[in-house]
Amino acid sequence: MNGLQPPPPDLADEANHGDGFIRTYKAWKGSNVFLFGGRFIFGPDVRSLFLTIFLIAAPVAVFCVFVARKLMDDFPHHWGVSIMAIVVALTLCDIIFLLLTSGRDPGIIPRNSHPPEPEGYEGGYEVRPGQTPPLRLPRTKDVLVNGITVKIKYCDTCMLYRPPRCSHCSICNNCVDRFDHHCPWVGQCIGLRNYRFFFMFVLSTTLLCLYVHGFCWVYIRRIMDGEKTTIWKAIANTPASIVLVVYTFIAFWFVGGLTVFHLYLISTNQSTYENFRYRYDRRENPYNRGVIKNLMEVFCTSIPPSKSNFREKIPREPAIPPRTVHGGFISPNKGKGGGDIEMGRKPVWSEALGEMSDYEGQLSSDSLDKDNGLPDVSPDLSRILPPENTEGRGVMNHPRRSSWGRNSERWEISPEILPLSRMGESKRMNERSNADSTYGNQQLETKF
Repeated sequence: MNGLQPPPPDLADEANHGDGFIRTYKAWKGSNVFLFGGRFIFGPDVRSLFLTIFLIAAPVAVFCVFVARKLMDDFPHHWGVSIMAIVVALTLCDIIFLLLTSGRDPGIIPRNSHPPEPEGYEGGYEVRPGQTPPLRLPRTKDVLVNGITVKIKYCDTCMLYRPPRCSHCSICNNCVDRFDHHCPWVGQCIGLRNYRFFFMFVLSTTLLCLYVHGFCWVYIRRIMDGEKTTIWKAIANTPASIVLVVYTFIAFWFVGGLTVFHLYLISTNQSTYENFRYRYDRRENPYNRGVIKNLMEVFCTSIPPSKSNFREKIPREPAIPPRTVHGGFISPNKGKGGGDIEMGRKPVWSEALGEMSDYEGQLSSDSLDKDNGLPDVSPDLSRILPPENTEGRGVMNHPRRSSWGRNSERWEISPEILPLSRMGESKRMNERSNADSTYGNQQLETKF
């Protein structure tokens, strides 16, 4: 009536909960992909999931059209209908286990906003998010697991000591509890909360391959008996069957071998990561409790709840205003040199600070710029830069040499600085002459 229109649903939701809050999955620092408002979590390679579904559903569709449909009339008492029903049921179970493996939290350990305090640290220092405390944290710690000492490592990315059997996935960029491996076929890490479904997916795929492979041979045998012909002529009459026989035979060696391997891992209470890294057959496995208990631990225990509520509303991180450097602006995130040791990344410095470092390295080389003919200037940039621009990581702490300037930009030196540069040059020349004379006197004293 008054001409006002209601805001859109997303804006209305923000207005009800305030602008200072955001869903956890929107602020998630991992590489995961979230769907349906954070209800499903996938890995960054989730697109491979569609390829896996196609590799399962396409052969089954060919089997139903060219094999199972023709076998329905060859078996009495509706047994032919059961052939079609069983293959459809196995396919649906296989895809359901695939989605349960790929679309749920595998056991992600939430990141810490602050590093843990070192042992014996009494405080007295304010640690901001993303900073390291003044004392160096030990890289490993020893913990007891069933009376056996196990080393746990510190994760620089997640700023926590990983629990036993936890590892950091470099693809998803998360620490995962009881990390087994990252499976590209399901597009997700395999960990504590989805390992059971992963094994059932592999097992059901193996059974599906055996089922299709076996009934293709049954159909070829029915053609041989009905037409009184050889196997080669029967195969020529049903090319779809022989294609499925070859396809399922190759797939069986892959998924069947994977099923046997994971049965061995479950019976010995190992993960794929532990089997390849630690080789428990050469050392004592602290997690092995016997075959029966190991099987019950995987299949007969309740799945622990997720440690992260991805739909929970959390305070939005405040935006840091950009800083001014000689009339220009640089991003507050640039200039952070926090290298990710876990991920193997190198520190990335801001372009502005990088150019300052190039300039400082050029000045410290005691030479002239051939292009501009600039004289040598003292590398003490604290006389040139304002104090507030030298906070954080100082330029003098990280000198590096590269091309003079970037993007065809050059640093201009004010005329007021040139006298300072000449003073610095004369001072250095005096220091060198004094050092040379002192060295000569020492040589003469040594000689006489």
